[in-house]
Amino acid sequence: MDRTFVAIKPDAVQRGFIGQIIERFERKGFKIVGLKMLKPTRELAEKHYEEHIGRDYFERLVAFMISGPVIAMVVEGKNAVSVVRRMVGSTKPHEAEVGTIRFDFAQVKEMNIIHGSDSIENAKREIDVFFREDELVDWHHDLELWLYEK
Repeated sequence: MDRTFVAIKPDAVQRGFIGQIIERFERKGFKIVGLKMLKPTRELAEKHYEEHIGRDYFERLVAFMISGPVIAMVVEGKNAVSVVRRMVGSTKPHEAEVGTIRFDFAQVKEMNIIHGSDSIENAKREIDVFFREDELVDWHHDLELWLYEK
């Protein structure tokens, strides 16, 4: 099973979409193994977006991420990184596929509701940025019997 990192961004929190977004991952059959609400510090946001340091939009990314509370999640399941990315949709909501989270809830790229890791390597790094190992819970999900072949 793969794990990936998801952040429900401040705009989604402020607009009351937390439950609807989490429900989509649960409906898909993903197991949530880490979940918390926090207001990121500048240091945390900069570390999260470190691959964008030096780009003209870096400061806007950081400022947006620290503008309010976020929900940090670790979800687990087969092909979690790629499936979550498809569920999230294009960074530009107007280019996102119908039915994706960004298509359904976002209107502009700068306030695009959600972040999902784009690779297994970045998922590991981002999980480590937001969670200590003891904050992740390994548990058996009986639904796996009905989702995956053995």
